[in-house]
Amino acid sequence: MEVLYPCCCGLDVDKSRKEKRRFGTFTRDLLRLADWLRECGVTHLAMESTGVYWKPVWNILKGQFERFCW
Repeated sequence: MEVLYPCCCGLDVDKSRKEKRRFGTFTRDLLRLADWLRECGVTHLAMESTGVYWKPVWNILKGQFERFCW
């Protein structure tokens, strides 16, 4: 199997409380999320969500990584 993206992230946005790292939904919190992802070397993101929880995440993170799909 060929590795396409050696450092990527999948985000499942919902109201679950089982995250390894927890980030709020305010802009400053989502910017901290983006900083943390970059510190981890993430270049590609894929996001799955239900409801409307994805909207603030998308608005803050779009354009900050090489590829961000939903």
